[in-house]
Amino acid sequence: MAIRTLNRLTKALIAPALALGATVGIASAPAQAAVWNSCDQWGSTTLNGYTLYNNIWGSGAGSQCIWANSGTNWGVWANHPNTGGIKSYPNAKKVINKSITSLSSLSSSYNVTVPSSGAYNTSYDIWDTGYKYEIMLWVNKTGAVGPLGTSQGNVTLGGHTWTVYKGNNGSNDVFSFVRTSNSSSGTVDVLPILKWIKDTKGWFGNVTIGDLQFGFEITSSSGGLNFTTNSESVSSS
Repeated sequence: MAIRTLNRLTKALIAPALALGATVGIASAPAQAAVWNSCDQWGSTTLNGYTLYNNIWGSGAGSQCIWANSGTNWGVWANHPNTGGIKSYPNAKKVINKSITSLSSLSSSYNVTVPSSGAYNTSYDIWDTGYKYEIMLWVNKTGAVGPLGTSQGNVTLGGHTWTVYKGNNGSNDVFSFVRTSNSSSGTVDVLPILKWIKDTKGWFGNVTIGDLQFGFEITSSSGGLNFTTNSESVSSS
């Protein structure tokens, strides 16, 4: 069972040596020339205010290459073996750096094309600036993957109905919201979710939200699969 995205502060300590198939990954990018691509394990760039990461961090990972036409139109070709454990979390990050009470709005829209096979989830990964709390919003999942922690029941927030899980990975608390049905496009009103955790459940206080990431948490994609963010936007005030 897949659990969660590894805390970025520790992931480099356990990452294995990887054999990355650069020519295969670049060939699988869209027909038009991408403005950026990388097959490096930690390959990253910033486009249009979003930071893109290839982010291959898990044990036993295979090959993965990321491409981008912009910060909000990007994708990966990944060929990770059919074994357990998360191999990677390629993502686009937007920095928020506002406390929950100082936010008047925080929302995001997404449109993705994902494979029908493999094991993965498409998710938001939201961190406070101290990396003590992680909020994951799974908008779709396929294969043998599941969140860390124990179920807290269902809740309807931010325009979606989720099953909520609460856990701790030894480094930080993890609150996972797993959509009760898969979605490839939509809008998530994130602020009511943060306020529900803070005010209704009391699981954290008035934390400052740092990174809001969106991407694909991949456990397996044997033979090579394509994951595409057709469009994404994050807005806050």
